[in-house]
Amino acid sequence: MMPKVAKKKSKTISKNLFPVVGIGASAGGLEAFKKFIKAIPAKSGMAFILVQHLHPEHNSTLPEILQRETNISVAEVTDNIKVEPNHIYIIPSNKILSANDGILQLSARPKDQKNMPIDIFFNSLAEVHQAYSIGIVLSGTGADGTSGLRSIKEHGGLTFAQDPNSAAYEDMPLSAIKSEGVDFILKPEAMPSRLPQMDGTLKKLESNGQGDAVQKKEEVGFRQILAVIRMRYAADFVYYKQTTVRRRVLRRIAILKLENVSDYLRLLQHDKDEQETLFYDLLIPVTSFFRDVKAFESLREDVFPEITKEKTSVNPLRIWVAGCSTGEEAYSIAIALYEYLSDKISAVKIQIFATDISEKAI
Repeated sequence: MMPKVAKKKSKTISKNLFPVVGIGASAGGLEAFKKFIKAIPAKSGMAFILVQHLHPEHNSTLPEILQRETNISVAEVTDNIKVEPNHIYIIPSNKILSANDGILQLSARPKDQKNMPIDIFFNSLAEVHQAYSIGIVLSGTGADGTSGLRSIKEHGGLTFAQDPNSAAYEDMPLSAIKSEGVDFILKPEAMPSRLPQMDGTLKKLESNGQGDAVQKKEEVGFRQILAVIRMRYAADFVYYKQTTVRRRVLRRIAILKLENVSDYLRLLQHDKDEQETLFYDLLIPVTSFFRDVKAFESLREDVFPEITKEKTSVNPLRIWVAGCSTGEEAYSIAIALYEYLSDKISAVKIQIFATDISEKAI
């Protein structure tokens, strides 16, 4: 019997075409929040959602405190509230917050789990708002927010961490920075001005291809960019989903403050560090244990009975996981096989091989 896997409720991708900024903090977060909020432009065109570690038994006064720092509307989240631009939303105490289809949903904070509300929210933000998601980790202890930032980056969003030298508690931003999941390291007061710049640059770059001549030139540029990566890594991204490839390239252009695809191509041809950065950006190593529940159910019901029929201790069962990322899928298959074979496990020799094009993931 395969282990029981809690089925994740499927998220609906939002149709909102404005950035949604998730901001996480713990100890020392209040001062960082104040500095950040004071610097937000009045009409940024973005929504800001603040998630802080709060004592479960105390009502939060954070909305009232932060409203004094800005003219932008600050409100505590209520269940199924619609996300609107030019608003600031704050998580209530003793709740878990998640995004779904352009709304914010609240659930009770589990008593038997480690409190990681920032990771939970960032992961849902990435899944629902994709390239329009932005994650920011401010002052705090522990590592909450690190895996959530990585998820946002994997879905094409942008990630920020507070400069540890400016943080009252450096653990959370340092953890995020060390994970290599952060695009920008800045003081809180410097972040808001950077956000509209990034959004504006991406939108300008994405609309550049409207004219036939410009579009044709860009198409050639994208193909040449992929050719550079193919020559360096023997990896061909031509058959990747091209909208994803384009967004990844445009993201790098915006981060580097370049004007167009041609400028980026010239840089890429001579900059090996940038070649490596783009290559790993394109790989998108999204993975988790028992990620596709239906696939594992099919393995148990249809595949395992067939492939284990003739296998013994001298006739081994060999399984190859071709794109294993950081290994969760390979271990999931091992666990599923162990459970399926049960007391017959010692009678079958099993070999599982796992490979991936990403050296970092391995």
